[in-house]
Amino acid sequence: MKMDATIIIGLILLGLLAGYLSGLVGIGGGIVMVPVLVLLFGFTQHKAQGTTLALLIIPVGILGVMNYYKTGNVDIKTTLLLCVGFVLGSYLGSKTAITLSQETLRKAFAILMVIVAAKMFFQK
Repeated sequence: MKMDATIIIGLILLGLLAGYLSGLVGIGGGIVMVPVLVLLFGFTQHKAQGTTLALLIIPVGILGVMNYYKTGNVDIKTTLLLCVGFVLGSYLGSKTAITLSQETLRKAFAILMVIVAAKMFFQK
């Protein structure tokens, strides 16, 4: 992708929006960034997911958690237990994702977003 000023500004604004929503509602950012990278920036589904995972390591893993930790809103025991499964799950999930076609991966991502949105919307 050619990085002209419009693309650079667009990517920075996308990062700002995803980071803000991540801090505001606790999402990882991928829910926002993956579709925008695919639909507006022409990324393949694989590249959008890989790029999003790469960028989330430091900001979400360290910086985004600091404010929640300072106010006592991070359960360390639960975090450590979740990490055990998450590390293996993310490895296996990424290995599976790279074997799927763009269309299958995009549809799976869309279905997951719809299911999560519906569950949150109708939950009491």
